[in-house]
Amino acid sequence: MKRFFGNKNFLVGFILSAVVLGMALTSLVWTPYDANSMNPRHRLESSSFHHPLGTDQYGRDILSRVMVGAVNSIVVGLVTVSIGMGIGVLLGLAAAYFGRFADEAIMRFSDLLFAFPAVLSAILITSILGPSVINAMFAIGLFYIPIFSRLTRAVATTTWKREYVAAARACGRSEWAIVGRHILPNILSPLIIQGTIQFAVAILAEAGLSYLGLGTQPPDPSWGRMLNEAQTFMDMAPWMAIFPGLAIAWAVLGFNLLGDGLRDTLDPKMVRVR
Repeated sequence: MKRFFGNKNFLVGFILSAVVLGMALTSLVWTPYDANSMNPRHRLESSSFHHPLGTDQYGRDILSRVMVGAVNSIVVGLVTVSIGMGIGVLLGLAAAYFGRFADEAIMRFSDLLFAFPAVLSAILITSILGPSVINAMFAIGLFYIPIFSRLTRAVATTTWKREYVAAARACGRSEWAIVGRHILPNILSPLIIQGTIQFAVAILAEAGLSYLGLGTQPPDPSWGRMLNEAQTFMDMAPWMAIFPGLAIAWAVLGFNLLGDGLRDTLDPKMVRVR
C-alpha cells in the first residue's frame, strides 16, 4: 500500500475515482430530490441553497441528476470492460496456446472488430435494435474485445515459453492447471491496468453516445444526455452544461490517472531504479 499511495498519479486518481464511486453509491440510497421530479416554478434557477448546482429547463435538480448519472456511467464502464475482458482474454489465451491457424484466425477477427469504432458500431446496432443504453454497452464492449485479445495474446505467448511452465508440464500438470496457476496470475497486472484505462474511455464513449441520442434514453439521467439538453440553454443557464461536463472530466481524469498509477507501480519496466 505504501508503494501504491507513494505514486502521485495513483493517489490523485484514487481520490478522484473514490469521489465518483462515493457519489454513485450515495445516490442509490439518497439524493437531494428525485432526479426525474419536475417543478416548473423553479425551472432554470442558478445555484442556491436549495439547489446547489441549479435546475434545468424542467425544474429538475441538477445535483440529483449528476449523482444518479454517476451510477449509469459506472455500470456502463463495468459492463463494457467485463464484456471486452471476458471474451478478449479467452481469445487471446487460445491464440497464444494453439498458435498457427488459430492464432491467425483470432487476430484477423480482432482486426475486423477493431476496424469499427465504438460510435460507428453503436450507430449500426441501434439502427437495427433501437437506441438504448444496453445496445450502447454492447457496442462499446464489442470494440474492447480486440484490445484485450491482442494484449492477452502478446503477454501469454511470452509466458508460455517460461521455464516454470516447462517445469509444470514436466511434473505432469494439466494444461488447464497451468493456465490457472501460472499463466493467468502472470498476465493479470497488464489486464488490470488496461481495464482501468478502458473504464475511463467507456465513460467518455457512453457520454458521447448519449449526447447523440444513442445511449441512455430520457428520462433516465446521463451526463452526455444532460449536455445534449443543455446546448439550447447555454446563454440562459450555462450551469446546465458546466456541471455534467465537469463530472465527465473528473471521472475520466480520475480513472486515467488511476490506470497510469497502476502501470507505474505494477509494471517492472516502469519502476525507476533508485
